[in-house]
Amino acid sequence: GDYEAANARAVELQELFGEGNFYLELQNHHMTDEARVRAALLRIHRETGIPLAATNDVHYIKKQDAYDQDVLLCIQTGQTLDSPDRLRFPNDEFYLKSEAEMRALFDEYPDAVENTQRIADRCHFDFTFGHYHLPRFLLPEGETDADAYLTKLCARGFEKRYGDRPEVRKRLDYELNMIRRMGFVDYFLIVSDFIGYAKAQHIPVGPGRGSAAGSVVSYCLGITDVDPVQYNLYFERFLNPERVSMPDIDVDFCVQRRGEVIDYVIRKYGADHVAQIVTFGTMAARAAVRDVGRVMNMTYAEVDAVAKAIPGGINTTLDEALQQSQTLRAMYDGDDRLHQLIDTARAIEGMPRHASTHAAGVVITPEPTDYYLPLATNDGLPVTQFNMTEIEELGLLKMDFLGLRTLTVIRDAELAIQKKEPDFSIAKLDYDDPETYKMLSRGETEGVFQLESSGMKQVLVGLQPQNLEDVIALISLYRPGPMDSIPTYLRNRHEPDKISYKTPQLAHILDVTNGCIVYQEQVMQIFRELAGFSFGQADNVRRAMSKKKHAVMEAEREHFVHGCTEPGHECPGCVANGISEKVANEIYDEMSSFASYAFNKSHAACYAYVAFQTAYLKCHYPSEFMAALLTSVLDNTDKVIEYSGECARLGLKVLPPDVNISNGGFTADNGKIRFGLNAVKNVGRNLIERVVEERKEKPYSSLYDFCKRMHGTELNRRAVECLIKAGAFDSMGVNR
Repeated sequence: GDYEAANARAVELQELFGEGNFYLELQNHHMTDEARVRAALLRIHRETGIPLAATNDVHYIKKQDAYDQDVLLCIQTGQTLDSPDRLRFPNDEFYLKSEAEMRALFDEYPDAVENTQRIADRCHFDFTFGHYHLPRFLLPEGETDADAYLTKLCARGFEKRYGDRPEVRKRLDYELNMIRRMGFVDYFLIVSDFIGYAKAQHIPVGPGRGSAAGSVVSYCLGITDVDPVQYNLYFERFLNPERVSMPDIDVDFCVQRRGEVIDYVIRKYGADHVAQIVTFGTMAARAAVRDVGRVMNMTYAEVDAVAKAIPGGINTTLDEALQQSQTLRAMYDGDDRLHQLIDTARAIEGMPRHASTHAAGVVITPEPTDYYLPLATNDGLPVTQFNMTEIEELGLLKMDFLGLRTLTVIRDAELAIQKKEPDFSIAKLDYDDPETYKMLSRGETEGVFQLESSGMKQVLVGLQPQNLEDVIALISLYRPGPMDSIPTYLRNRHEPDKISYKTPQLAHILDVTNGCIVYQEQVMQIFRELAGFSFGQADNVRRAMSKKKHAVMEAEREHFVHGCTEPGHECPGCVANGISEKVANEIYDEMSSFASYAFNKSHAACYAYVAFQTAYLKCHYPSEFMAALLTSVLDNTDKVIEYSGECARLGLKVLPPDVNISNGGFTADNGKIRFGLNAVKNVGRNLIERVVEERKEKPYSSLYDFCKRMHGTELNRRAVECLIKAGAFDSMGVNR
């Protein structure tokens, strides 16, 4: 371009920034145009004395990565490698060069390389880890101290939940002290506040999720609804005083109204202090093969054959696939093009393919979010450019606002029941209801949360559950790994005399699970009661066991068996408590082998509550429950058919839709169920809302009357035909 203008601008900028703060950037990627620019920059340097700095444009790490980066560019731009005029780099020089390579490139200008180092030495930015950036809770009017306010709320909740129980009061005080010491007072107030808002707005909230249910403070604040004392849940599984880390309270909300709670948080803390969290879709093995095959312009059949030769399983890598599949190996070894296809797919496998908004993650910050995080926008809303893990590592408050369809089902059923029984409340259920357990024992669990799979039905019939502890155990055991313990669990349940304990001290810990170790909390209790560990130490070893940290496990074995005298880790050990060395080692081995499978009882207890609620509703109010359940799966024809079949088995007649009676969802109708208009194909939801609104004054008298009154809405020929075929006009006395 205009050399004189560039020269003048360079002088102007040097004056603006001051000497030593402004450099002329030299690059050398062996490109003709670049050589002309470089010559002009060198001339400016000689005429003005402005120093040089050598840089390299880096788009990949190693020189040999150039081809893979070219493939990724094609994937991103929807081009093939042989597309003319596509976006591409001119050569393979855009990699991270070593100091020696840079010095060789600019051997005539060694100062340029030295200056680059000088600039780097002046950059002193780093992330701070191990420090929390928690938002301040906005106290209500009249309150001046967050700590005092939390204590007051807990005292109020304690009276409601426990009345007068000094031993539990002691635990509440202990938890509050820990929360103060760890600096999480505001955290609990924030969570309790938005859950309180949801409940006040009649937005269904789950009884809890994860280890938060082990806290009496959570229970008293209404964050959870499962009594941790009744079910032997531990606070240290949630907040470990010996390993300070951010508490993690995830909350389930009604899937349809979860957005209202996020909107409340945004209003309360300010739109610039709240952002949703990004999630990156990565290239799995099959997707990588298909993408690369398209870019290489291979035929669909060729690529499809390679993709289908990769064994199933979403986490199978191409390296594992080449070992497991002889067909894939033969393709790889026998065809050069397929060899290149698979090698390129291996190089890009696991890389981010696209960014989207995490379904539940929200971050709340004390200063505006862009003070801590780079932001982007998605659908007009701010989204972080760091993912969940990085946000936690930076000490920011990340919350999961999860949508749970079952909560919507329970709420819809409750509202329908209240039309005939105004005093009915899901909050007042009898969790010892024998009729519900009889239904579970028959395996009639279609539509019951967490208990409806065919395998789970068989276990329920085999177990004959009697109480909620049984349901908690089943939710914990019915997973890959722990399933192997189910036969022993069932045998011990029906033949208690077959249960044997390695030492009598284990009896009261394992009797609730028929002599089997099922929960992480039981592992902690064994460490605590048999070897004298503190709960915090016990949780640390439990974590080491679950992550198979063998060095830690072997060191702790010695402490478990013989005790420890190190300050801060003192414990007597099993031998001092009258347990032989042999038995102590056997117990430790059993815990080690099962710890990676052991389940968090707090989480299972919360989900057992939801499971029982759905079972109770199905047992005592089948038409209202099944109508709510069918409404929740309106868009899934297979599920509508499956649950309609369950209605038939229960003797509940599913009546056809009717434009004068049906609502959008399924409704209970005098012990029968009326089909929902939204489940009719090709009929839009806005149209149905209009149909229901219009008939309030007077019902539709004929098909003609219906069409005339709906004229000008979303009604079209296809929608009318589908309503006719579904029987929505049958009551008008005309043949379909």
